Amino acid sequence: MFTEYKNLPDNSRVWIYQSDREFTADEIAVISEKAKDFINQWTRHGDDLKGSFTIKYNQFLVLAVDESFNNVSGCSIDSSVRFIQELEKELKVDLMNKMNVTFKDNEHVNLVRLSDFQQFAKEKKITSETIVFNNMVNSKEDFENNWEVPAKESWHKRFLV
Repeated sequence: MFTEYKNLPDNSRVWIYQSDREFTADEIAVISEKAKDFINQWTRHGDDLKGSFTIKYNQFLVLAVDESFNNVSGCSIDSSVRFIQELEKELKVDLMNKMNVTFKDNEHVNLVRLSDFQQFAKEKKITSETIVFNNMVNSKEDFENNWEVPAKESWHKRFLV
């Protein structure tokens, strides 16, 4: 059951999928329509899930579920992964590569391979103050408060010199 993202409680569970490129305006329209359709039929063992999505920086798709309404199960998570994989095929994007890292350079979002991120840190092109995207957050509250953070406040800090 789809609801507006802003209506979900702070403890809602989130999954962040970062694209290997920005979405076009047409692609955002397609993603939005398909995400609403998916969420409207998303269930856990036949029970509706109350969920939503948001798209940030035209590059991040965030799925969210209000687990106070119904908890997700392994099967419902699997169905969301299949939905993401279908989007990947249709839009020819990579949304699930965990070896890609994103960070900001002023207001520009950069996506690089993890090995390149490590090299940039060695070269001090990335510092403790560089804003990174911590896609490991798992609640709406953490997403809104701890997703875009200085590298020193994220798992990225292990690569800093």
